[in-house]
Amino acid sequence: MPVDLKRLKHLVALADTRNFGRAALQCHLSQPAFSRSIQAAEDELGLQLFDRGTVDVACTDAGAFVVERARKLVFDSRCLERDVSLYRERQIGDIALGVGPYPAATMVPRLLEALRVRFPGVNTRVEVNNATHLAEHLRAEELDFYVADLRNVPQATDVVFTRICQLSASFFVRAGHPLVLPQAPALQAATLLSYGLASVRLPDPIRLALAALFGLPEGTLLPLAVECDDLHLLKGVALGTDTVLACADAGAQEEVADGRLVRLQITGFPTFFSDMGVVSLRGRSYSPMAQFAVDFLTQLGQKQA
Repeated sequence: MPVDLKRLKHLVALADTRNFGRAALQCHLSQPAFSRSIQAAEDELGLQLFDRGTVDVACTDAGAFVVERARKLVFDSRCLERDVSLYRERQIGDIALGVGPYPAATMVPRLLEALRVRFPGVNTRVEVNNATHLAEHLRAEELDFYVADLRNVPQATDVVFTRICQLSASFFVRAGHPLVLPQAPALQAATLLSYGLASVRLPDPIRLALAALFGLPEGTLLPLAVECDDLHLLKGVALGTDTVLACADAGAQEEVADGRLVRLQITGFPTFFSDMGVVSLRGRSYSPMAQFAVDFLTQLGQKQA
């Protein structure tokens, strides 16, 4: 017959103090009430757990056997109470999130800093990849959510989209590039193609729309000289060659600020955006840490926008 957890705590207290009076005081009970609790535990288990001496109380062999296991249960109970309290206060709760190239370079570093400073006990796993790969891992319940350009996410009934912000995007080249020399003429979009474009993976509808802006024939996909889902690698290519980088402005902010990359001003070319958002499984609630991360990214995205 199972014994009440409180009675298990009483057994441990009596084994530790070896005295009914001290054990009762420790458990905030009167001695008669404490004695009844010990007797009830022995009756429920059908075992004599303690030898009652004149001064000290000692465990019987059966008592030592039971108390050893009771001690572990009591310890685990205290740990559970502590963890639940911390979890309620958003102090623990491991998190796994996926991110596309732009948020990996612009938003996630700030999120990781906030998590490490505010919640050092939290373990965080970040997976950087394209939206198709992240969607597979989300459906396998390996990720709490992922962040990507929502235009790259196929519509589906089993996921929920939460828009974070729109990040403006531009074309960038290295300092000293022929397109930014003083004698360079007014820049036309088609001129960029001769140098080659570098970008993260783009879905065909976006490449078709951009191709039209570049004056390419209808139905033509925008040609990409380098296509990679690692923005740091793309920036390295742009810094080391004459390749033109297409990315969110926030993704190149640091390199523009220190003069290594230059944002191109293209005549008649409209501003285009990365439509950033959170993708999660429908019907699955966020853990406290996941909710904190989503709220943080949303606020950060609005600031960056």
